Amino acid sequence: MTARVAEIWRHPIKSHGRESLARVTLREGRTMPWDRRWAVAHDAAKADGSEWAPCQNFSRGAKAPRLQAISARSIPAEGTVTLTHPERDEITINPDDAADQARFIDWVKPISPTDRALPDRILRVEDRGMTDTDYPSISILNAASHAQVADRIGREISINRWRGNLVLEGLEPWAERGWIGQRIKLGGAVLEVREEIVRCLATTASTRTGERDADTLNALMTGWGHKQFGVYAEVVQSGEVQKGDPLEILS
Repeated sequence: MTARVAEIWRHPIKSHGRESLARVTLREGRTMPWDRRWAVAHDAAKADGSEWAPCQNFSRGAKAPRLQAISARSIPAEGTVTLTHPERDEITINPDDAADQARFIDWVKPISPTDRALPDRILRVEDRGMTDTDYPSISILNAASHAQVADRIGREISINRWRGNLVLEGLEPWAERGWIGQRIKLGGAVLEVREEIVRCLATTASTRTGERDADTLNALMTGWGHKQFGVYAEVVQSGEVQKGDPLEILS
């Protein structure tokens, strides 16, 4: 099979849901449109929305595993995001609206651990998503690598545990680890692969239930001697990417 784009995902509110796309236009030097557009600052956060801030300032699946079970649907033209969770009623909000922010905080607190800093406010930084990297990154996953991790765990798990943007199929397992410093082409976009992604406890939680039920980190360590899965890349040439587009390694 020719290596190609199998899935495209974005996460409108960092760590609070994901949605599948058929295509996306990537812009040079930018994060994926509407990916991590907002982030939920907790009540001990120092972030104020004036600039990018590291993940420690935000509610996230590593500390609040039940967040992993949130799904999202967004309508950019209307500025709205709809969130669903197996323990909560569906909610639709405009994350930039103060009243809707308050409704969201009330909605998410019951699925947030009480022994951790609690969700407090939603922040947005102009012109970039609140990725885990201090540069505007796109995260890329290899479906064959995921299959090997699932085999080591002993059962099927969702690839969405890794919270990636682009899922590629038709590759050899772990081929992506050899791309650091290289450029790849997907559809009309060219990306430069910057680094591997070090994983955290968020990946141990089910995207269906939000319960920690699979030791992904131990599987990575015992199987391959590291806790890395997937790679971060930066867009260096704008273009549209859609499901089915082939992968071309340029250099």
